[in-house]
Amino acid sequence: MTIDRVAPLHRAIYLTGPTASGKTGVGVALAQRLGAEVIAMDSMTLYRGMDIGTAKPTVAERRGVAHHLIDVLDPWESASVADYRGRALKTVAEIEGRGQRVLFVGGTALYLKALLRGLFEAPAADRALRESLEQDYVRLGGAALHARLAALDPVTARRLHPNDARRIVRALEVIATLGSPLSTLQAEHGTPAPASVPVFAIERPRAELHTRINQRVDQMIRDGLVDEVRGLQAGTQPLGPVAGQGVGYREVIEHLEGRLSLEQAVEQIKARTRQFAKRQSTWFRGLTEVRSEPVARDEGAEVIADRLARRIERGN
Repeated sequence: MTIDRVAPLHRAIYLTGPTASGKTGVGVALAQRLGAEVIAMDSMTLYRGMDIGTAKPTVAERRGVAHHLIDVLDPWESASVADYRGRALKTVAEIEGRGQRVLFVGGTALYLKALLRGLFEAPAADRALRESLEQDYVRLGGAALHARLAALDPVTARRLHPNDARRIVRALEVIATLGSPLSTLQAEHGTPAPASVPVFAIERPRAELHTRINQRVDQMIRDGLVDEVRGLQAGTQPLGPVAGQGVGYREVIEHLEGRLSLEQAVEQIKARTRQFAKRQSTWFRGLTEVRSEPVARDEGAEVIADRLARRIERGN
């Protein structure tokens, strides 16, 4: 088990915000001003071939700025948050080794939290210890094992029912293996990053964001999203369970399978994207490191990037 709070991730700059808020353009402009390379902080742009539905920045949109952790997985593969964080740490070291700054750009909130606060990694199962604890549970009863846990880790015990054998046994196993309560280890993952880490979230009025979302979805359809999904499904392997549930991809798959008309699929994509944007905003508000960056409707990416660059250089 480790709570990996690696300093390089606290030297990076972070630009986030809900989908369709304009992160890509601002990120490129900001990277140009700071001499930074971009690491994508997005769980779906990891996938090769999933370009239109993920709003993956094109080569032209990147404007010569190096982008990383894009197109690193096949669409039938999956990656955990820990996998992403490990890739990110390696990439940060490579970028800093070239004397460049690191700018994370994306809207996957779980990735953002793991980068800023570390990631709790539980120890591998100790089969003999687990079997012994399971036997104790059967022999002594759930109440007795729950009481044992309460004496060692009252915080975890309070949220577990005495009949929850699997979680009680696991919590006792962690204590026996590591010598620390599970609740203490998990709480470390909740500790915010230092206040000096620049983390900005682009914020637009809800009505404007919804308009941008609707326009983006319409553009994706015009750009060939249906053909993109059809080609992916006909590839070496169909989309895996993670990629196949992506916003836009799931609905188009249902359309191709005859369960939705194209019009219905488009409306569902728009609605689901708006819901996703709302959840993203809620996540960002819950992270104390995130500094809201309200933007006006007529502000271009260059103007926003100028303002952010000045704030970063001033340290605020």
